[in-house]
Amino acid sequence: MKVTVVGAGAVGASCAEYIAIKNFASEVVLLDIKEGYAEGKAMDLMQTASLNGFDTKITGSTSDYSKTAGSDIAVITSGIPRKPGMTREELIGINAGIVKTVSSNLIEHSPNVILIVVSNPMDAMTYLVHKTTNLPKHKIIGMGGALDSARFKYRLAEAMEAPISDIDGMVIGGHSDKGMVPLISHATRNSIRVSEFLSEDRLNQVAEDTKVGGATLTKLLGTSAWYAPGAAVSGLVQAIACDQKKMFTCSIYLEGEYGLNDICIGVPVILGKNGIERIVDIPLSDAEKAKMQESAEGVTKTNSLLEL
Repeated sequence: MKVTVVGAGAVGASCAEYIAIKNFASEVVLLDIKEGYAEGKAMDLMQTASLNGFDTKITGSTSDYSKTAGSDIAVITSGIPRKPGMTREELIGINAGIVKTVSSNLIEHSPNVILIVVSNPMDAMTYLVHKTTNLPKHKIIGMGGALDSARFKYRLAEAMEAPISDIDGMVIGGHSDKGMVPLISHATRNSIRVSEFLSEDRLNQVAEDTKVGGATLTKLLGTSAWYAPGAAVSGLVQAIACDQKKMFTCSIYLEGEYGLNDICIGVPVILGKNGIERIVDIPLSDAEKAKMQESAEGVTKTNSLLEL
């Protein structure tokens, strides 16, 4: 199993590290445009192998896509990160050109690759890959919902003072501060609805804290977060590589599902060896449906800024 990660910055390097530590891939290729950067990150990570007990080979390359040939899965993290006060949507002009070039180069050398898009604005970048490549839709996956759901579970556990292993929850919709739809009605602690533990006001606060999870970290760190995004990506990669049939929220191309068409947006899917194995249809309340529709309108507006 060969995995390529394009972009050796904080998110890409964290992603490569988590994949290697889980020890399911034979090789991880890190690629970056900055001379020597990916090579240095790869060497640094390889020097942790004996300490962390993994045998995955990590190699680095400066813009040489021939080194990515034969990749089963490729992750696109390249692009400029958010700065404090920036929205994900403000990155579209620069990152669209980068993602278009990267995806084309990856497919040229690995025509059967499954692509996982991380670059922001993530839903629009995933849509761009759909519109500018010939990959089947089950092989193009946007990461955002997996990360947003992890942040939702963190906030729920924090509010209930509960171990996070007790918590299950999901965020659908667009990967943006205004577009996320945390599904409080489906969130549970050991199969018991979280509304049995928390007041409506507290649950609404949890939802709002989840939606600005990325912006909160950007303000604190001065740049985008990397540990949780890297872990979210590694979870998706492992589910595909190991054919786990696990369910995650991912941004995928919809053709009528959830009443939406010609859009990439976060919905629950089953991930396995083919990428997206199936879309999971879950019941939504009228309020959740309305929020999902509002989120879709925001994503469509961002998509309109793309030069396709």
